[in-house]
Amino acid sequence: MDWLINLFRQQDGVAHIALLYSIVIAVGVYLGKIKIGGISLGVTFVLFAGIVAGHIGFTGPLPVLNFLQDFGLILFVFMIGLQVGPGFFESFGKDGIKLNMLSTVTVMLNILVMFACYYIFFDTGNPVNLPMMVGTLYGAVTNTPGLGAASEALHSVFPDGQAPSIASGYACAYPLGVLGIIGATLAIKFICKVKFEEENELLKDAEADNPHAKPHPMHLRVDNSYIAGRTLQEISQFLNRDIVCTRIMHEGHLSTPNRDTKFELNDEVLIVCAESDAEAIQAFIGPVINVDWDEEHQPQPMISRRIVVTNSSMNGKSLGKMHFSSLYGVNVTRITRQGMDLFASRNHHFHVGDRVMVVGPEENVNRVAEMMGNSEKRLNAPNIATIFVGIIVGIIFGSLPIALPGMPVPLKLGLAGGPLIIAIIIGRFGYRMGLVTYTTTSANMMLREFGLVLFLASVGIKAGDAFWHTVVQGDGLKYVYTGFLITIIPILLVGTFARLKYKFNYFTIMGMISGSYTDPPALAYANSVCNGEAPAIGYSTVYPLSMFLRIFTAQLIVLFFCGA
Repeated sequence: MDWLINLFRQQDGVAHIALLYSIVIAVGVYLGKIKIGGISLGVTFVLFAGIVAGHIGFTGPLPVLNFLQDFGLILFVFMIGLQVGPGFFESFGKDGIKLNMLSTVTVMLNILVMFACYYIFFDTGNPVNLPMMVGTLYGAVTNTPGLGAASEALHSVFPDGQAPSIASGYACAYPLGVLGIIGATLAIKFICKVKFEEENELLKDAEADNPHAKPHPMHLRVDNSYIAGRTLQEISQFLNRDIVCTRIMHEGHLSTPNRDTKFELNDEVLIVCAESDAEAIQAFIGPVINVDWDEEHQPQPMISRRIVVTNSSMNGKSLGKMHFSSLYGVNVTRITRQGMDLFASRNHHFHVGDRVMVVGPEENVNRVAEMMGNSEKRLNAPNIATIFVGIIVGIIFGSLPIALPGMPVPLKLGLAGGPLIIAIIIGRFGYRMGLVTYTTTSANMMLREFGLVLFLASVGIKAGDAFWHTVVQGDGLKYVYTGFLITIIPILLVGTFARLKYKFNYFTIMGMISGSYTDPPALAYANSVCNGEAPAIGYSTVYPLSMFLRIFTAQLIVLFFCGA
């Protein structure tokens, strides 16, 4: 049995390292699925499994642990950036500005409460206490990327590998952080006297009354003499609204119009427009009618087909410049991206993975399908080159030194901030550089979770040796209750203010808080009590900026305040 004992004891062997990580990750993932009161810690339990392994001496060479920790962090934050990139800049529209302002205030309040707890409860003369409170902060807000960014920045200000293991503070604060987010959100419900039934009804009424910019088809009869004899392009320009005319009945002949097709009085047309523009377009062109177009009127079979954009040469091209109606005799009526149905605006830029509804003669639609790719198999192949090109640029960008007055060392975005920012930029504007950034949701989640478990396992294994002394014999209890204060105080203040001042729907506030704390369990609870999509909308609106701020402020705190 010596071979089996050596497998566990010889730390420098590849088999030992692979076995170590496999056991820690597998045990952590399985234990993280256990629910208590309907709430589980999820993949974060890998950190606790790593701590146990490190505490009993089941560990590996420090250089290997450091490499896997940093590589996992890079992979994790980069895939997050690719995911949030397309919606990062769009999240600042309409109520998004208010929600992102509230989210930013929440992030700042978390930091202020952390500093208040540090000065009230801890010995400020000990240089280890503030870094440990930073770890506690990120456990309290359940933000693992922030922990990674802070850990990486600490190596810049603590030379010779003397940086404290802040994962201990994170581990102490995390469990109550998960519970505290949901508990504080429920406290807002009682403070503001909110009733779930009324909030659900308000959401339902608002959705019925609000004309969203989604596709709206209608049959109209042309009775405006002003547009008689004018082309579809001229009419669209005069309206200054995006419209798509998919079919026109002129003197008993049904056809697919293009931009040069002229409208005449009593023509019957099928118009697709944004729902909010429907009334204005109807008033200008003519009344809504019921039609009975027989197939015999059609010169050739007309079909509607959903085509998937898989040809990389289509990436970034705008709909208006493709001239589908004039060149191909078809019209694009709507686009679906990441499950959302979008109106086919002329300014829309195609991305690989878009699903496009095309209407026209079957032969022409087939030609468009061939041009766009329409191959589901292509989407299953990840664009791995784009990921590593982005990581290269992100590492270089994160390594640029920025000298600021009063800082002991130059500011660097580091291995977390650099790849995150580059990934956001590539996710939004990569098509302009010829980069195809599409990855399936499952592929993104797989790479992200793989990076996360490598990072958590490494941090836990490294922290395990000192965990008992730091937490049980040290200030572990302080990390628990100060973490709880960091969690709940900002939620109670910002959530109540959002309700009383801005009158946001309670479920939107729940989603905003979940997104500000980047906490999926809180979002899952909000979705379970809401009949609509308000929590998910609130979450997705503030998540990109919140994630960026959590990672960026982690490094700023360490570099400005934790210098030796």
